[in-house]
Amino acid sequence: MKKFFGTDGIRGEVGKYPITPNTAMHLGYAAGRVLRNEMDDSKRALVLIGKDTRISGYMFESALEAGFSAAGVDIGLLGPMPTPAVAYLTRTLRADAGVVISASHNPFQDNGFKFFSANGAKLSDKWELEVERFMDESMETVPSLQLGKARRIDDAPGRYIEFCKSSLPLGFSLHGIKLVLDCANGASYATAPAIFEELGAEVVTIGDQPDGVNINREVGSTYPELLAEQVKSEQADFGIALDGDGDRCIMTTKDGKIVDGDLLLYIIARSRQNQQSLSGPVVGTLMSNLGVEHALKKMGVNFMRSDVGDRYVLEMLQQNGGTIGGESSGHILCLDRTTTGDGVVSALQVLFEIVESGKTLEELVSEVTLYPQVMVNVKVAQRGLPNSEVIDKAIKESESILGDRGRVLLRASGTEPLIRVMVEGESMDEVEVVVEELAAVVRKEVGKTEAI
Repeated sequence: MKKFFGTDGIRGEVGKYPITPNTAMHLGYAAGRVLRNEMDDSKRALVLIGKDTRISGYMFESALEAGFSAAGVDIGLLGPMPTPAVAYLTRTLRADAGVVISASHNPFQDNGFKFFSANGAKLSDKWELEVERFMDESMETVPSLQLGKARRIDDAPGRYIEFCKSSLPLGFSLHGIKLVLDCANGASYATAPAIFEELGAEVVTIGDQPDGVNINREVGSTYPELLAEQVKSEQADFGIALDGDGDRCIMTTKDGKIVDGDLLLYIIARSRQNQQSLSGPVVGTLMSNLGVEHALKKMGVNFMRSDVGDRYVLEMLQQNGGTIGGESSGHILCLDRTTTGDGVVSALQVLFEIVESGKTLEELVSEVTLYPQVMVNVKVAQRGLPNSEVIDKAIKESESILGDRGRVLLRASGTEPLIRVMVEGESMDEVEVVVEELAAVVRKEVGKTEAI
């Protein structure tokens, strides 16, 4: 069992263990030791450090830098930079690892650490366990001649901007398109507007004034209502909302309808299918809307579901030779363009299909009939799904009511003592009845309090 690392790095509230400067310094030292042990003694290890715009990023950047230096590892400081940019730059600058200081879409009081391998992919469980092993040991600074050196990489933003534009064919233009871009007061505030402007779009930017504490605060992909209103008031063609570290994307139509990750996944898969470049299955998660699955199957595209989490989407894509996958949250993987989720790259793939097809975003979205989906959270005494014949029987009865017109899902929260009861179907009235009846059974069997 891992002590620090979860499904997406290490994350928590700043100042509370393990999100403290002392732990961050030990983390840098431990990761540096693992990197050095993997390498030839004749080569110095290099790690890149990027961060989002949280005020605590300065503190943790310095702490990580000290730990890596003590382990004899050189450091390249990227400054505020989207998570996918760190993955890309780690690969292209031939660094041995990259680390992002970010808590993604969480409020500024939280922070965390995510690592990437030399090829820009998330590191393995084995690597994380090895780092944790060294974190339990005391720090032993290398001799002064072997201390790591740090330098700022000043051209990092420009490199990433050019990479994002290269995800589209040379000569592709957004001329004549007006869009509203919400950068969530996060890591994309400096790079994302330039990308869309250089491609020819007229860009109205919001959420581009970070002050260290306003990241994700009523802006970005977790709060798209502001974007929707801005798109309507600006009479723009559509809107794009990123999250605090730039790996998620949500869009809105010109009349303010929110287009989530499920619909974006469909549009990108549709585009690849039309280009005859789609390989393997499209992968969603257990929470992906059934309407998207049906729309893709109508096109002859195989759809598979992984556990919730981009890590599991990636694993299923790799195991089945797929390239396109994602989550409802807007975390989309385009492995034929990059190695990790990238909000800007995902948005550009959608814009490519809009331009190439000659259809509006509204028209593309209308090709999918989303099913009503209702989820009830039931608090329980202990994490995990119970082993209950009564609950199993209730699930089967619910499934028989819905037939092939819907589905039922029970899953335990990975972070809270909750069981999430989700029902999806063609009729909202039917879905609401089924989910309440099923949640009542779960609550009676193992529930601690009323559903929330």
